[in-house]
Amino acid sequence: MIGLDRADDGLWTITLDRPDKANSLTPEMLQELVRIARDAQQARAVILTGRGRVFSAGADLDAARAGLATSPLWEELSSAIAALPGLTIAALNGTLAGGAMGMALACDLRLAVPGARFFYPVMKLGYLPQPSDPGRMAALIGPARTRLLLMGGQKIDADTALTFGLVDRVCDPAGLLDEARAIAADTLAADPRIAQGIKALCTAEQQ
Repeated sequence: MIGLDRADDGLWTITLDRPDKANSLTPEMLQELVRIARDAQQARAVILTGRGRVFSAGADLDAARAGLATSPLWEELSSAIAALPGLTIAALNGTLAGGAMGMALACDLRLAVPGARFFYPVMKLGYLPQPSDPGRMAALIGPARTRLLLMGGQKIDADTALTFGLVDRVCDPAGLLDEARAIAADTLAADPRIAQGIKALCTAEQQ
């Protein structure tokens, strides 16, 4: 249910592949994502996407009721993605919801299709968000808009997400992955030490 393509140029494409369940994540899928993200230290660029019309609805409902909603695996995944030295791009093929927000927030860039929706209803469900998510979200869209999503429970569309800064570009669905690959092209062609150094400098500017 997790696809992985490793291209010869150092581009890794990770695909959530459970479209019949809105790419909702089971414990096994989260564990596999954590493993891949940790292995991707050797990747020069990583694209994270999904199959179907939804990127991810968050936790699988049955698994969430069994405790997955508060599992440390979510934070392990976002931390592993944030620590990658290469360029990371979330190519959001559809709606992004719940705990799945963390992996997208941890990426360097986020692309979305026009029909995508974004919401994170943890307060309504009685949970705290993953520890790093509010800070990463606030760094992108500001504290007030972060409260709008997390405390106001608002669902926003792709154009609003672009205006807020939650996503960096809205792309035609047919060209989403091509756009992500085009953005990654310069990083893939560069000396890895230079690309990693630039990423480190950009991260330092955020701190």
